[in-house]
Amino acid sequence: MIIATYEENLRRLVLHDEGCIRSMLGIHLNTNEAAGLDPKTQALIRLGGLVAMGAAPVSCHWAAEAALDAGATAEEVVSTLVAVAPIRGLARVISATPEVALAIGYDIDQAFETFDRD
Repeated sequence: MIIATYEENLRRLVLHDEGCIRSMLGIHLNTNEAAGLDPKTQALIRLGGLVAMGAAPVSCHWAAEAALDAGATAEEVVSTLVAVAPIRGLARVISATPEVALAIGYDIDQAFETFDRD
């Protein structure tokens, strides 16, 4: 049995390593047991909740990927950001947007570089 050092655990936590989170904290991130919700809806709600509470960008990225894996479209992921903005504030949504964009395959930084060259 290999025991991870605290440095390794910190790296795995910051990367939102689901296995690490499950083993260290006993939290199962991909449970789909919410009453009456299909996996896609649950994943989109999780994304909205994480953005609303100002979660770490890597958590927002994870949630956006989970929503896509559950069948959400890129448009639905972006719509979730838009839906959260009037409730929690635009600043929270803006801070989460770059990581969410990366999760759906759009590199905003690269896009801005293209605009700067034009």
